[in-house]
Amino acid sequence: MTEAYVIGLAQNALMVTLAIAAPVLLVSLLVGSLISLFQAATQINEVTLTFVPKILAIGVVLVLLGSWMGQQLLAFTASTFASLANLP
Repeated sequence: MTEAYVIGLAQNALMVTLAIAAPVLLVSLLVGSLISLFQAATQINEVTLTFVPKILAIGVVLVLLGSWMGQQLLAFTASTFASLANLP
């Protein structure tokens, strides 16, 4: 196992992690920003008003993109295991 292989594997793992986490994080950021603007405009300081819409939005994203996320993880894992066979 060479240093270049380990660095390449770590780089690929970080890119897959970023690609999988980005939709969920972006939706959470967008919904949180919209809710905070609503709270600032109406001066409603209800704690559950921020969490419930975020949980629902993240659930929708996971339902819509969950299979794609699983495929990305499966492809990364399969390529990692396949490359292990070629190591000197």
